[in-house]
Amino acid sequence: MSYIDAHVHVWSDDFNRYPLDGSFQKSDMKPPTFLPEELFCHTAPADVSRIVLIQMSFYGFNNSYMLEVIEKHPSIFSGIAVINHNMENLESEMIQLANRGVRGFRVHPTNATTGTWLDTTGYKRMFSIGAEHNLAICPLINPDDLPDVARECQQFPDTPVIIDHLCRIGANDPIQESQIDSLCNLAKYPRVMVKVSAFYALGQKSPPYDDLNYLIYRVYQAFGPERMMWASDCPYQVKDHTYQDSIDLIKNGLEFLSEEDVDQILRKTAEDFFFLN
Repeated sequence: MSYIDAHVHVWSDDFNRYPLDGSFQKSDMKPPTFLPEELFCHTAPADVSRIVLIQMSFYGFNNSYMLEVIEKHPSIFSGIAVINHNMENLESEMIQLANRGVRGFRVHPTNATTGTWLDTTGYKRMFSIGAEHNLAICPLINPDDLPDVARECQQFPDTPVIIDHLCRIGANDPIQESQIDSLCNLAKYPRVMVKVSAFYALGQKSPPYDDLNYLIYRVYQAFGPERMMWASDCPYQVKDHTYQDSIDLIKNGLEFLSEEDVDQILRKTAEDFFFLN
C-alpha cells in the first residue's frame, strides 16, 4: 500500500525563472536545490506515491515554482500556498490557486506580538473564504500561539485548519504537559487537523524518536487518527537523518496504533483532504 507525505518543500536554482524573494540570498538555500527528482529518490523506496508541497519561503508570495511542479505531476502533488492576506482580490486569488491544485494556505506570525497576529481583517477574510470553499488555513506556529488560533477556530468553526509539525512542541524547549494540553484543546473544533511531522526537529531530535511517543499518543487520544496526517518535512528530515526514520515511527514505533490507524495517518487523512476534491 502506498502512502502520502503531507509536507515537503521543493526549490530550484533557476533564478531567472524563479527569482528569490528579496529577503533571501542564494547562500540561504541549503541544499542548493531540492527538485522533484531528488525528492523521489527518498519517497519511492518508502512507498510514498503522493505528496503535499508547501510553498518555500525563499520565493515569498510567488508560488510559480510549486504550481509548475504540481502541473507537471498532477497525479502526485497537491499544494499549500503562501499569499498576501492583505491583498484586495484575496478571494479570487485563493480560488484561482485552488483551481491549480492548491488546497491550503500557510500562515505564521511575522513581526507581531503573541495574541494579536491573527487579529486582522485580512486573516479573518482568509478564514471566512476557507470555510466557504473548503480550503485549509495551515498555521506554522509555536505553542504560545495556540490561543490565537483557538479564537479564530471558535469564530470560524467551518474553516479547515491544519497545524504544522505537532505545533513544534519540543522544538525549542523540553516537551511540556501544558503545551500538549493546549494543542489537544483544539480537538473540540472538529475541522482542526494536526500534522504529525518534522520528528528530526522535536524532542531529543534523534531516531527512532521514541521520546515523542507520549506527545503523539495524547494527540491521538484527542483528535483520533482521522484528523492526524504524517509528513516528513523534507528536505530537512534527510539532512542528518533518513526518510525511513520518519515513516518508521508511524509504521512500527507506536504500539497504540492499529493497522487501520497507521493507514489512516500515513495515507487516508491526507488523501481525503488533499486529493479527493
